[in-house]
Amino acid sequence: MTNLIAGADVGGTFTDLVILNPATGEVRLAKTPTTLDLNAGGQAAGVLAALEQSQTPLNTIALIVHGTTTTTNAVLERKLAKTGLITTKGFRDILELGRRTRPNAYGMTGEFTPIIPRDLRLEVSERMDAKGRILTPLDEDELRENVTKLAQMGCESLVIHFLHAYANPAHELRAAEIATEIWPTKYITCGHALLSESREFERGVTAAVNASVQPLLERYIKSLATALHAKGYQNDLLVMNGNGGMVPAAQVSAEAVKTVMSGPASGVMAAVATGRRAGIPNLITYDMGGTSTDVALIKAARAPVSNEIEVEYAMPIHVPMVDVRTVGAGGGSIARVDGGGMLRVGPHSAGSTPGPICYGKGGTEPTISDANLLLGRLPAARFGAHKNELSAIFGTKIGHPLGLSPEAAAEAVIRIANTHMAGAIRMVSLSLGADPRDYALFAFGGAGPLHATALAAELGIPRVLVPARPGMTNALGCVVADLRHDAVRTINRPLDNADITEIHAILADQIATGTDRINAAGIALTSIQTELSADMQFIGQTHLLRVPLPNATPTREDLQARFEAAYHARFRVNLPTIRANLVNLNASVIGQRPEMDLSRLIDPAERLAKATPQSTRPVWFNGWVETPVYWRDHLPLDLHLNGPAIIEQMDTTTLVHPGCTVTSDPDGNLIIEVPHA
Repeated sequence: MTNLIAGADVGGTFTDLVILNPATGEVRLAKTPTTLDLNAGGQAAGVLAALEQSQTPLNTIALIVHGTTTTTNAVLERKLAKTGLITTKGFRDILELGRRTRPNAYGMTGEFTPIIPRDLRLEVSERMDAKGRILTPLDEDELRENVTKLAQMGCESLVIHFLHAYANPAHELRAAEIATEIWPTKYITCGHALLSESREFERGVTAAVNASVQPLLERYIKSLATALHAKGYQNDLLVMNGNGGMVPAAQVSAEAVKTVMSGPASGVMAAVATGRRAGIPNLITYDMGGTSTDVALIKAARAPVSNEIEVEYAMPIHVPMVDVRTVGAGGGSIARVDGGGMLRVGPHSAGSTPGPICYGKGGTEPTISDANLLLGRLPAARFGAHKNELSAIFGTKIGHPLGLSPEAAAEAVIRIANTHMAGAIRMVSLSLGADPRDYALFAFGGAGPLHATALAAELGIPRVLVPARPGMTNALGCVVADLRHDAVRTINRPLDNADITEIHAILADQIATGTDRINAAGIALTSIQTELSADMQFIGQTHLLRVPLPNATPTREDLQARFEAAYHARFRVNLPTIRANLVNLNASVIGQRPEMDLSRLIDPAERLAKATPQSTRPVWFNGWVETPVYWRDHLPLDLHLNGPAIIEQMDTTTLVHPGCTVTSDPDGNLIIEVPHA
């Protein structure tokens, strides 16, 4: 076999690998611990170990697609390449001043560490106005002096970020030209090249993130590609971007910032592909891991992409990324009773070392996983702690202060956690005008299927879709993802003053550039599609609305009508006397790959003719209920089960509440119907 496609996703705890044969649908899976030690090869070592575990010769693999957390972790942990910034005189502190918000909305304390420290942020004399007219010429001697100074201070990367460069990038381009003569490395980022929008804070942060992770990502990807080729892999390595598409490894470091959120994006793309095959195009994705939960809204089998994402406080990264919202609730989230007698769950996590108490590695604080084990929802035989030990700890630390039994305390912990996660789902649905009752809940991650039916019941969601391999969904997303190139261009002028010919020319150029980049990847495609939109607002307002465009030649009247319709749909208000402002033009060019056969993610040879419990055990549902336990790989495709039930598999456990019914589709996905009052 020489046409295999492999998807490798590096998570915080495990590195997952899915290898699929498009011709036969045959699947190979591997899961190995993630390696982070740079002396041991970093994340690349875990990827290579997973490939070795799969026992697949690398010369038989036609394509490897890789989802990485290298850039995300580097940003969140501030383990970055030393980076210098050259900016317009008077704007040295823009990365720290930001929008003058606070880390804690109702507190006076908080912490924020800027991407580039103040001593590495230098100024030069230059100034453009908002229309791109030169007010102060670029002082080239001062620029050379400051670039040389930053190089002597040991900076590896350089950011050139001038005010209003989106309107006229001439000064940034000239500064980059001069810097190239002096700078000791090739890592030079111009703010306008990544993000041509008017907001200098967001543009500066995006450029700073790109520059500070660029060397790290390039070294990592280069080492991985070299190791793969040494072991027989003969083709290009592709890397997942945060927008849900993928790019060749040779191109990825130039726009390294676009790989932030690579992992969550691949999970959403797997949900899109799975839902499309299952005939369920409207999904709310729900990925619950060990530390956090990620949610997103998929409408009409389209992944939600936004360029307004803030990865953490004061860290807006305004390049197109899949719109995933995160809450600090995962299997390892710690439960406690605070000084005021309130039960709190998360955001602090027990992590993987020592981890929850049930891991048996010395953990002492009760967690969500411990609550699930105590209530019989997880198999005690697979864990290192006895239920009696958990009962005593829950009774002492949670139950006694609240006047609850250990079981009632554990149930309260799960209800609080579910409330947090339900809030995140409301944030991506109800707050955006979408009714959860019109969607199915796509539950994945190591812990997602354990909480999904309870969440669906609380939110009125009628169905839960549990994919065949919930714990390896992100790796599957790497296998099924399309190629994608996104472009954003700021116009920022009243619609009635905008040059409609210029608008058409910009959209045409964005489409042509994206198409060229997609074709340059040399990947087999079934088609190339284009999605166009405009970011608009009423003059005087700050929020933006994304307005889909049917083609690259919209009329002024069409833009106005579409914006007013989108505004009314979002806010149920008409404002006919206020002028509209055209802020950005957006184009997404998508190279669609052939659809993959996902019917063999569970080996058909393992399936039995009849659903037969492998055991029963008492599970807490407002009291103990003797509950059948099934092994997922043995379930038939014509499945019909009534809850309560526990369905276990290699990578997760699915909890089916009383009153729910479970069926299966031809791909082996579980479809759980959730009753509502």
